[in-house]
Amino acid sequence: MTQRFRATAVVLDIEGTTSATRHVTDVLYPYSRRRFARLLTERWDEPEVRAAVEQVRELLDEPEADARRVERALGAWLDEDRKVTPLKSLQGIIWAEGFARGDLTAHFYPDVVPVLRRWHARGARLYVYSSGSVSAQRSWFGHTPQGDLRPLVSGFFDTRTAGPKTASASYRAITAATGVPPAATLFLSDRASELDAAREAGWLTGALTRPEEPHGASDRTAHPAARSFTDIDLDLELAEGTV
Repeated sequence: MTQRFRATAVVLDIEGTTSATRHVTDVLYPYSRRRFARLLTERWDEPEVRAAVEQVRELLDEPEADARRVERALGAWLDEDRKVTPLKSLQGIIWAEGFARGDLTAHFYPDVVPVLRRWHARGARLYVYSSGSVSAQRSWFGHTPQGDLRPLVSGFFDTRTAGPKTASASYRAITAATGVPPAATLFLSDRASELDAAREAGWLTGALTRPEEPHGASDRTAHPAARSFTDIDLDLELAEGTV
């Protein structure tokens, strides 16, 4: 069933929505795990790494935690699939280098890229909001089998720049940054808790219920559901007057 939305902007989740969760957990996570120790040992004093380390220490309540202790904490959070900002920041550094070297390539479901290109050509503004760092998001969209998709995207947001994805205040922060009215902003995600928060902020919401995804079979009767991007129709003309 096609879901129709009056929206001029679409904010995209990545994992489970545009892209397969298994590609992240089976390819990207192990790649970062193998490289945490070297990153922390060789680049400990770099500002971005140092800032993430300090955040890890704060979360552990261990101000003197050394590189080995930080690595163990990162590994434990990875095992738990915790959406922890310093973990995502350090992964972003590692993944950006992996994409640049050609070690990594992003995954998008076949239905996604043609629809994004069509929406962009029609004038829709596309944004990304993911728990992965902005650096990781840019690497992901920049290194795909379909080419560099970053020109399609007007902006990237993560938990550091916007806030937690289950907090309505995060979506209000994105509204303030984009200037697009909440009622003309559509958020697409596979997670009900995120969609609930976006709706509370006044956004339109669409649930991706891909059967192969771990959250894709959940009951989301509170949000219009689509199994692929081809089941989503944007009514840009009607949305132009939305306030």
